[in-house]
Amino acid sequence: MDDSIIAALGGTASTGKDGSTSTALPSAQKIVHGSAGLTQAKLVSAKKILDQGNVDPSIQRYIVVSPEQIEDLLNLTAVTSADFNTVKALVQGEVDTFCGFKFIVSNRLTDDGTSRLCYAWAQDGCMLAINKDVTARIEERADKSYATQVYYCASFGASRIQEESVVQIACNE
Repeated sequence: MDDSIIAALGGTASTGKDGSTSTALPSAQKIVHGSAGLTQAKLVSAKKILDQGNVDPSIQRYIVVSPEQIEDLLNLTAVTSADFNTVKALVQGEVDTFCGFKFIVSNRLTDDGTSRLCYAWAQDGCMLAINKDVTARIEERADKSYATQVYYCASFGASRIQEESVVQIACNE
């Protein structure tokens, strides 16, 4: 499911009345890496892009990053300063919410060779549809010398709903 959501955030979305139009994420919704990892300036830029796109500020905003980007944030002077280190999440080495974004850490983000593509989005900017929920079965197969057979299936898909509600952030690693 994570792979489907990540692909939908940065991929081509089917749009139009019947879904026959393909729409790529506009370049105005992308922040280039600029030879830097995840910085406070990039987070502020992502917030600005969402705000300029008239994304309702009361809607929960998320950002998916890799552990490398969490390390980038924890190495910021503002984070390591004595003025800021009393925040419990930072003392524990975790970033939960910053700059209005709830952080999700994933090792499944795309690395294009020069940068890791992270995504910030408003909750209504991307949707996951589940057609058939997960079905799992584990059984022995008598016809295979009682070997264990694992069966797992699901049917789901994700798509970007509003281009203005998604921002791609390229981070140099």
